[in-house]
Amino acid sequence: MKQLWLAAPGRIDLREVPLPSPGNGELLLKIKASLTCGTDLKAYLRGHNLIPMPGPFGHEFSGVVAKAGKGVKKFREGDEVMAVHTAPCLKCPYCKKGLYNLCMNIMDSKVLGAFGQYILLPRRIVLLNTFKKPKTLSFEEAAFLEPLSCVVHGMGRLDLNGPAPGGKDETALIFGAGPIGLLHLLLLRARGVRVAVCALESSRLKLSKQLGAEVFFKPEQAREGLSRFAPLGADYVIECTGRKEVWESAPEYARRGGKIMLFGGLKKGSPVVFSSDRIHYDELALMASFHFCPEDVKKAYRLLAGRKLDVSPLISGKYRLQEAEKAFKKLSLGKGIKYVIKDQK
Repeated sequence: MKQLWLAAPGRIDLREVPLPSPGNGELLLKIKASLTCGTDLKAYLRGHNLIPMPGPFGHEFSGVVAKAGKGVKKFREGDEVMAVHTAPCLKCPYCKKGLYNLCMNIMDSKVLGAFGQYILLPRRIVLLNTFKKPKTLSFEEAAFLEPLSCVVHGMGRLDLNGPAPGGKDETALIFGAGPIGLLHLLLLRARGVRVAVCALESSRLKLSKQLGAEVFFKPEQAREGLSRFAPLGADYVIECTGRKEVWESAPEYARRGGKIMLFGGLKKGSPVVFSSDRIHYDELALMASFHFCPEDVKKAYRLLAGRKLDVSPLISGKYRLQEAEKAFKKLSLGKGIKYVIKDQK
């Protein structure tokens, strides 16, 4: 079968690899759609510790069951399915505490290689994080299950409470209008939160307005723009750029008692500095979000399957496997949000 491999930073190879056969409890999927993501882009540009090189590439996907291994009861050949690329072991100390996203073994069986013709799902992913795709949902939309699960997990940590003090609607400021920032926007708007977006690219700011942002501005306009939108500061500040300087400035935009979600990952070992005055005396809550739990995946599935969110505007184009590098070159220039990669257009 054909599969894209990330050979080195800036180099993607289309390889012929053996077609795997599903073992006990496993599923072999024929990939119908896979999506690019920010982690893929980081790996393509500079490497990533969770995406070994050289090795198979891509982890957001949907497809059709090509073959079910012995013992699989929920799925059969021909079923249209959507899944994520990891699942917790349920046995380690963190799983026993219910911290499934922090499972000590969650990355041991992660699935990479969604940019290909087929992908093999291990037993625990089949059991916990694989679902039948509704006919009303396209394969491209179904492939959003993984990134939306990550966003749902972060939202759970924020514990949105509805109306803010004073009887007015709650407000959020999102830094970054890439795929993760825009998924946050869609989910916040679905929950009735008023949203401002700050980003560099004019085209992405324009899209954020179409998706429901009340106001939007570039970084140099952030203080003035936020003062008009939320004079006391935002109830929630969500960092989705993965830039150190944005991490460090994020607390400055929160109201007293506000919450700051540091979602965009920095390079391993990056030191960051915050003002102790604001965090202590204004009782700001600084938090981060990593990955997702099975319950987050179920919630994301229900949002997509029930068409509670329209993710289709985040798809910027489609490329065949042999054209995938064109998509990543566009993304590296800030062009587009997410691209579909598939065997056939």
